[in-house]
This record gives sequence, structure tokens and C-alpha cells, in this order.
Amino acid sequence: MRIRSLGVIDDAVVELSPGFTAVTGETGAGKTMVVTSLGLLLGGRADAALVRIGAKNAVVEGRIAVPADSGARGRAEEAGAELEDGVLLLSRTVSAEGRSRAHLGGRSVPVGVLSELADDLVAVHGQTDQQGLLKLGRQRQALDRYAGDAVAAPLAKYGTVYRRLRAVGAELDEITTRARERAQEADLLRFGLDEIGAVEPRAGEDVELADEASRLGHAEALASAAAAAHAALAGNPEDPEGVDAQTLVGGAHRALEAVRSHDSALGTLAERIGEVQILLTDVAAELAGYADDLDADPLRLSAVEERRAALTALTRKYGEDVTAVLAWAETSSARLLELDGDDERIGELTSERESLRGELGVLAQELTHARVEAADRFAAAVTEELSSLAMPHARVSFDIRQAETDAADGVEVDGRNVACGPSGVDEVELLLAPHPGAPPRPIAKGASGGELSRVMLAVEVVFAGNDPVPTYLFDEVDAGVGGKAAVEIGRRLAKLARSAQVVVVTHLPQVAAFADRQLLVEKTHDGSVTSSGVTVLEGEDRVRELSRMLAGQEDSETARAHAEELLAAAKSSPCGD
Repeated sequence: MRIRSLGVIDDAVVELSPGFTAVTGETGAGKTMVVTSLGLLLGGRADAALVRIGAKNAVVEGRIAVPADSGARGRAEEAGAELEDGVLLLSRTVSAEGRSRAHLGGRSVPVGVLSELADDLVAVHGQTDQQGLLKLGRQRQALDRYAGDAVAAPLAKYGTVYRRLRAVGAELDEITTRARERAQEADLLRFGLDEIGAVEPRAGEDVELADEASRLGHAEALASAAAAAHAALAGNPEDPEGVDAQTLVGGAHRALEAVRSHDSALGTLAERIGEVQILLTDVAAELAGYADDLDADPLRLSAVEERRAALTALTRKYGEDVTAVLAWAETSSARLLELDGDDERIGELTSERESLRGELGVLAQELTHARVEAADRFAAAVTEELSSLAMPHARVSFDIRQAETDAADGVEVDGRNVACGPSGVDEVELLLAPHPGAPPRPIAKGASGGELSRVMLAVEVVFAGNDPVPTYLFDEVDAGVGGKAAVEIGRRLAKLARSAQVVVVTHLPQVAAFADRQLLVEKTHDGSVTSSGVTVLEGEDRVRELSRMLAGQEDSETARAHAEELLAAAKSSPCGD
């Protein structure tokens, strides 16, 4: 993993190899750069504050070995990523302006793709995760995750029915609470449909009437123009000496016909003039018919204008033309049928709601049974892990309960009306009895910081056996722990590292001593720029760092002896076997 210009980190390179790696250093030395960088690589939120002042961007690069059967590998290949010998290259760039870019296997991808890979690649846990475990919702999620398909299958069915019940309830509430508004809407629609029905408009009728009104209103001018045009084409019987177009064109045609046999070009012109003569005859005949058919009836004109006024009254209210008015009427008729069917619809929805509530109650009970069964196994597994973490007498259990309610939106379970939500009717709470005689209490109230750290670790170890990921990263998950408990945490992490890669950011030498490899993060500065470097500790260097962690002094003989003793004990430890 390569990190450049990320906060106080400058071109630091961290190689995280398989096994158990401990990351140590003085307080504020930048050890969380591993957590921060991995968070960015796995689609975490980008923050421009991570970029060093004066730098253009921050870059995080990672190389992760991905098994051939991993879901992450398949998703990466779907996104167009290329792997080299099973190694996947990831890159995230954050600009000083806050913009973020991601690359996967040499291809530019949305940041969301990196988030999709996260669950199959790395499980990151820190002190904020411990606090999250105090929330009841997170405890229920942890139980459901452990239960797997035994809970997931009924939960999926429950979710489908629950969403439908919510939709039916919302529609029923909308109909019943807006009854007055819907009645008013229905009255307005009926009035409009009655008004349109009284007129009975036809599609395109307004255009036809406009043409007819224009023709009737100018009948005399149209008749006079038609007569003049007819006289110009066919002649005026009252003026036998007058010249008309048909006579002139006919003379031209006869003149050419007499000589057309002497020149083919002139014959072509004669044919064209013959066509003009035929056209003139047809137009003259139509003009004569037009004048004969023209009606200047004032009563008809009055009727047309009255009809147009009725149509105009409709278009002012319901559409820009008659076609739009008819479209409004069609839509409104459908809406009116819907509104008039409210009573029937209310009955249907009420019946469906009761049926869904009954079905939901059955599914909720099935879901509760699955959780209770999984809770017993989960609690026993976590309790067993705690015995390996210096809490041999601690007992973990789950309180799974339902809250009764008088609300109408509850569901019946075992003869009780209980509140329901998208995840079922169960309130799940993790209880801890830290020693014999102590009553089980919620971990939010009955667990100290050190105990909470160990419960969190025990939960994660149990998950590792049921839903493993290749890498686990713990950021000071051992906070609040010391002495023998710290030794046991180190031993348990070493055992977990046999089946997965484990990286721990820690201040405890008892934990670091169990690591296969220890990395030291140190800050340096030249007066203006602060940088962090990473060093792999071996031999004498590792003893000196453990001495510093034990006593705050690298050269204390007592601390050195203790450090060597820790390393020797860790090396010979059976790691919880």
C-alpha cells in the first residue's frame, strides 16, 4: 500500500503480509494511516482535509491478493479490472478541492464499486465500532449476520409483506383522510363532464365551423370573384366580342397542330398547350359549379356562430381546442370512476390490510423463532471466546423481546398486538454477566471499556468462523485492557491470524509481542513539513520498541528483560489451542 501527501503522511509504504501484523508507535505518530488509507481504498468518504497544505492531491494505492473463488474477484472483473497473478491493484486520489477518483485493476471506476468489494476483502473495526455495538439496532444486525440464511430467508419474505402493508395503509389513509377533498373533486369533474356532454363536440369540429363561418360571411365577394374568374377563362355570354383564355389557348393549339409534323420539338409544345387547354376547361367548369353551390343563407351563418360560441366556452375551461377538451373529458371520466369507487376501494384495501397483517404476524413469529435459535448458538460461541480472553466466568446472552402496542398498525404475535418495523417485531439486546453471581445486564450498562473491547473481539472471532474475510484490521480494539487480559487478546489474535490476515493498531506490548511482524510508525519534521515513516522492526529494534511501550524507555534493562520475556512467551504460546 502506498500513501502520498495524505495528511501528515509523506510517501509512506506499508507492506501488509499474511499473518499477524502489529502497527505501533508513539501517540500521534500517525498509526491510523493504515486505517485511513484502507478506508479510502475501500470506498470510504473522501475529505479534502486529508491533503497536505500546498499539495494538489493525496494518493492511496494498494495491492491485494484475491483468491480465485472470491466474490470480490468476480465483481472486479465485471467492472473491467485486470488482475496480475491474482493480485488486484486499487487506487484512490483525493484532490485539494475534495474531488475523488478511483481506479481498479487499471480501470477508472465509480467509488461505489470499491465499496461493493469491501465486505469480501477487509473487515475494519475500531473504537467507533465498539460504540456502535452498544446500539440495539447494531446488536440485532450482528445476530442476523451470524444466523445467515436461517434469518435472511424469512426476513426477506417479511420485508416484502411489510412494504406492501405500508403501501396499502398509506393508500387507505389517503382515501379516508381526504374524503372531503375527493368529494369536491368529483363534483367539479361531474359538472365539467355534464357541460361537455350537453354540447357534444366532435373532434376537429371547431376547425370545420371556422371555415364555414368565413365562407358564409363573405358569400357575395366569393360569388363575384368566381364569376369574374369564370368569365376570364370561358368568356361572358353577354359579351360575344370579348376575348377569353380558352379561346386564345385553343387558337394557339390549332396553329401548332397544323405544322407539328414538320418538327418534333414543336409537336411537344403543341401537346403541352393541349394539356393547358384541358386544365382551363376543368377549372372553368369548377368555378361555375362553385358559384352555383355557394349559399349565402344568413340563418345558417347564425347557427354556425352560435355553435362556435358554445365550443369556445368549452375551450376556455377545458383545453386549447376541441381535441384537448375531448381528451380532458376522457381523463376526467376515468378519474371520476376512481373517485366514485372509493367506498368499494376502501373495503378492498381494508380487507387486504387485515390479510397482510395476519400474514405478517406469522412471518414475524417465524423470524423470532429463527433469531432465538441463532441467539443461543451465538451467545454460547461468544462466551467460549471470552474464556480465551481472560474472562473465563463471563456469560453472554440475548434478550429478544417484543413491545406491545395499542396502535392499529401493530401485528398479532402469540395473541399479543406488538409493534412492527422493517426488520421484524423483535428488540434484540446483548447482555453480559462478567462474573458468577452478577445478573446479566445490557453491555451498554454492564461492561467496562476493556470488557467491551473483548466482547467486540470475541464477536468478530465468531464471525470469522462463520463468514470469513481475508483480512481483519483492528484499530486499538484493545483500548482499556491491560495485564493478563492484554496477553490473552494477543494470543487470540494470533490464533485468528492462522486463518486470515490480521492487522492490529495497538499501544499494548502484550498484544504486539504476539505479532508475526511489527511495524513502527514514526513522525519526522524539518520545521515546515511533517512526515511519517514506517519501519519493519526485527531483532534488537523490536526489543527496544517493546521496551519503550512497556516503560517509556528504550534502554531500561528491566524493560528490555520484560520485552524479551514477552517475545519468548508469545513464541512458545499455544495461541489458545
